[in-house]
Amino acid sequence: MKKILAYGACALAVLGATIDPSLAQDQAAVVTEAVVEAAPEFAKAADVAYIFNTLLFLIGGFLVMFMAAGFAMLEAGLVRSKNVSMQCLKNIALYSVAGLMFWITGYSLMYSGVDGGFMGSFGPYAFDPVGGNNLDTGYSTASDWFFQMVFCATTASIVSGTLAERIKLWPFMLFTVLLTGILYPIAGSWVWGGGWLKGMGFSDFAGSTLVHSVGGWAALAGALILGARKGKYTATGQVVPMPGSSIPLATLGTFILWLGWFGFNGASQLAMGTIGDVSDISRIFANTNMAAAAGVVVAMGLTQVLYKKVDVTMALNGALAGLVSITAEPLAPSVWQAVFIGGVGGALVVFAVPLLDKLKIDDVVGAIPVHLLCGIWGTLIVPLSNGDTSYGTQVIGILAYGVFIFVASAILWTILKSTIGIRVSPEEEALGLDKVEIGVEAYPEFGQGSARM
Repeated sequence: MKKILAYGACALAVLGATIDPSLAQDQAAVVTEAVVEAAPEFAKAADVAYIFNTLLFLIGGFLVMFMAAGFAMLEAGLVRSKNVSMQCLKNIALYSVAGLMFWITGYSLMYSGVDGGFMGSFGPYAFDPVGGNNLDTGYSTASDWFFQMVFCATTASIVSGTLAERIKLWPFMLFTVLLTGILYPIAGSWVWGGGWLKGMGFSDFAGSTLVHSVGGWAALAGALILGARKGKYTATGQVVPMPGSSIPLATLGTFILWLGWFGFNGASQLAMGTIGDVSDISRIFANTNMAAAAGVVVAMGLTQVLYKKVDVTMALNGALAGLVSITAEPLAPSVWQAVFIGGVGGALVVFAVPLLDKLKIDDVVGAIPVHLLCGIWGTLIVPLSNGDTSYGTQVIGILAYGVFIFVASAILWTILKSTIGIRVSPEEEALGLDKVEIGVEAYPEFGQGSARM
């Protein structure tokens, strides 16, 4: 009520001073008194916005963190039984490494002093979990760091699934250190840190390119240098199916990822302190959900037509394809546009998976079609609904990220391969990484039963 009275006093004061300038001094005193009296109400409104903005980061952050569980379950379901423990280990390890590296170098490289350039500054981001709580920022410093960190971890999760079943643990972890501590933050600074691509008008709302394509390019470079799993392709070019261990686990992982994506896209609004912001977040939720649903339906329909049977793994990846596709711009599209964008993503996966096999690029979980190709598609189609950018600018950004991440990743993978080696021996690959790398089998009873038979 005091705030309303203050606005009224200000309006009357301005009107009075306009009618009779000699009253200006008296009216100034009235305004001052009204504003001073209403100051606690103004402060309370700012406090409420600060609380809701911070809450958005925290809720969005733990939803995206839960996506780490989704990736773990998806990969555990799509690899063979002898490699399940390894995938679980890699996913909890890469999340932990990403958290440390994003504090040591990542956040500063991505956000500190970019100023239209190509990267920020090196050094730990010295945030205080109870500091940064002034109203100048509009949110808690620690909540922002946490939200940005879980995005960084998501990028590394994409690489894990592609290279499953034949890569050594420690070389993979070393690559994760460099990806999360240097490559991803530098790439992120170009847009989200206010870098050179941001100045050009490149747009990527929640990370179709900045997160998903970055992970996809790194995975593609690794897959080419690492090579396919032994026995995946015959000498004549035929593809040998290697079914995963558990479709229920893969399905659970997909649903977890779908749920986490509401935090991924919704919290990228970065504010929840006004009615407009909350309305936008709701729209983002709806578009995100519709794109994923369209991706599933299109993937199911195409596999039925092409193969006379619905492929459940294609349906799962269709959902993820729709989600990645809508991530570059989940707010501006109409519902029909969101359905179109997600549906095209689902179709891309159906056609890209067999194409990779023809090229003998072994991607165990289909991460390259889902995250790289659909990330490119989602970023390219942004101008369809968002007139603030152009197709030309989007293409420049896509190419810039592709060249930087692919070349840098290829160099790192090559160095690791020529020094410590990145691939297990054929004998170890046949036994499974659970036994030879970590000594813990995911299904020990099943393995013992098979040995007795």
